[in-house]
Amino acid sequence: MNDVLQELLQKLDAPAARYHLLDKHYAGESPLAYLAPAALEALGNRLHKVSVNIPRLLVDSVCERLRVTGFSGVDIWDEWTRLCLDQTSRVAHREALTLGCAAAIVWADRLGRPTVSIESAHQVTALVAPGTRRIRYGLKKWEDDKQTHAIVYGPDEIVRYRAEQTGATTAGFSVVERLANPLGVPPLVLFSNTARLLDEGVSEMADVLDLSDAVMKLTTDMLVASEMGARPRRFATGVELVEVPVLDDNGDPVLDGEGLPVTTEASPIPEGSRALIAESPDAKFGQLPGADLAGYENAIGVIMRSISAVSGLPEHMLGIGGDNPTSADSIRASEAALTARAEARMAQLGQSWAEVARLIVAVRDGVDPLSVNVRVEWADASTRSVAEEADAITKLYAAGLLPADFALKRLGYSDADRDEIAAARPAAPMPEVA
Repeated sequence: MNDVLQELLQKLDAPAARYHLLDKHYAGESPLAYLAPAALEALGNRLHKVSVNIPRLLVDSVCERLRVTGFSGVDIWDEWTRLCLDQTSRVAHREALTLGCAAAIVWADRLGRPTVSIESAHQVTALVAPGTRRIRYGLKKWEDDKQTHAIVYGPDEIVRYRAEQTGATTAGFSVVERLANPLGVPPLVLFSNTARLLDEGVSEMADVLDLSDAVMKLTTDMLVASEMGARPRRFATGVELVEVPVLDDNGDPVLDGEGLPVTTEASPIPEGSRALIAESPDAKFGQLPGADLAGYENAIGVIMRSISAVSGLPEHMLGIGGDNPTSADSIRASEAALTARAEARMAQLGQSWAEVARLIVAVRDGVDPLSVNVRVEWADASTRSVAEEADAITKLYAAGLLPADFALKRLGYSDADRDEIAAARPAAPMPEVA
């Protein structure tokens, strides 16, 4: 088991740098990219960063379309709501879309009821059998103020380890507790965001990170240009400069080696002066026009359209493409690629939620999780108004093509909601449509 622990610990630490970068981008705290130090110095270090958080917009736009509404084949909705998975499931989706992977651990509480905890890829990893692609062993590692803890989830037993220092990596762990695992499989499920067989999880933000950095750089350049060149500049000729003393941080004059004040040349006309006055008859005044910033707008538009192409985000979400869509049909058409992206994530994450459902049933009923047949049901990923959806489904029901329970399911009602509606109105038919 120690060899398994070492292998799991090494695998957990391997993507730490990549996860840190992804966390920074999602939080809008990514470092400035493509920006010369001289440009930052030109503003006196007043402009540190302009965050254009496209990665977070992409993750949240896909995540808000992923909503589990029920399960077919098993009745676990009471456990689902008791464990607040109707809310925390979205946390798992967001974590998987951001880092490429998340996890859930299923076990029993002190009353013997199923319990599910949503875990981050920062703390959880697993070893997968190449032949079956099923989890062989899982690991959760965390630390408190004084110790580092690790739990290895195996098919036959669960072993808890502890190291008597923080930041322990692969050494210093000793066994604290061993528990038998009656499930026969590790009670850990991975939520991998991947469309390829051999990938272990890819961030949804991967395709837009560099493009987002480019937008941030262009926006920062635009603000630098607006400060340094976009304002009209006044000039004067035939006016003598004045000598002003150089002051230190305390406001005292700076002295040279001979004890004399150090001076520098400056304009006799203050920057904020509204009237330009000079005694010399040869003085002439003029103004230089400000720089045109339209080129930055065009460049940002090019990058934004590239982001739209690779991410599926419609142009109206990115603030480009002119006016917003003029109708609900136009919105749905523009969001078709984003909807298809969300539906693909349903197919991937649905397999993991089905595995969680099997483990919940196994803990609750004491059955083999491999014998449980279950399928996950999702809400419609497309953007449709409630009135439009209700009108279409009501017409199908009135034509006799849909039963009442299935019509309510199409409207997004959960199993519990449908049972409550049936109990409250057992004989009330849906209204007919003329």
